[in-house]
Amino acid sequence: MGASQNLIIRFAPIIFVLLWATGFPAAKFGTAASGPFIFLLIRFLAAFAILAILVFLAFGATKSDRQQVLHSILAGMLVQGVYLGGVFFAVSKGMPAGISALIVALQPFLTAVFAFFLLKEELPLLKACFFVVALFGVVLVLFPELSLFKAIPGVTPLTLGAAFASALGISYGTVYQKKYVTELNLWVTTMCHFIGGAIVMILGMWVFGVGELSWTLQSILTLAWLIFVLSIGAVALLMYLIRRDSSASVASLFFLVPVVAALMTWFLFGETMNAVQLLGGAIVVLSVAVTSRI
Repeated sequence: MGASQNLIIRFAPIIFVLLWATGFPAAKFGTAASGPFIFLLIRFLAAFAILAILVFLAFGATKSDRQQVLHSILAGMLVQGVYLGGVFFAVSKGMPAGISALIVALQPFLTAVFAFFLLKEELPLLKACFFVVALFGVVLVLFPELSLFKAIPGVTPLTLGAAFASALGISYGTVYQKKYVTELNLWVTTMCHFIGGAIVMILGMWVFGVGELSWTLQSILTLAWLIFVLSIGAVALLMYLIRRDSSASVASLFFLVPVVAALMTWFLFGETMNAVQLLGGAIVVLSVAVTSRI
């Protein structure tokens, strides 16, 4: 293994975290004047078309196992469709982007649970205890006045449900990917994910409506970033990390995402948290960080 390849492997998790965190402020930019599902549908279709051309040029017409393709599409419905659809929908309905990132940070705990049942990976009792602690931290962020009837602005049963569905989607999708998609080419896998994501967006528009689509400079630049940097670059990097490491260890990378996302949303949108919320956020991040060592 060459020095350059060693360097890529070493810094791949850091690069992934930095790229992945940009998705949360991008959700706010993208849904400022457009419906979340139509916006994401265009993203998925465009990314699929671009990647299909690149794959054909690089590998030519190749045959893939149909069962692996189907499993990859199903994984994409979760990792791309439910995850991104939930985040974009919650943000479009007023949930602060930084808060949605914090809720999704529960993913490592949920992934560990799914991996325990599906992959027979170990689930230490201490990790389960820290999950409860992390949930308490989330409650402090969402309800800083310590009353379930006084949530912060933008937190409603609808947005909260969408955010938690997002965390569940990417958690189960990560484990599903690890279990069932083991031989498919990484780029073909990513293409299948876009198909799965597009299916979920169509279902989302059928249930919640299409919404508007505004072609502004902001929306075009956001789409370009999401397509080329996140949908192709970061997602392929995630698939590489999932195949290389255990599901739980890959999920542990996400404890840094809410920190980076919160800094980005503070700088871009002025999103802030009071002392109680900062304490809750710190509890969540530290809980995930500690359990990543277990």
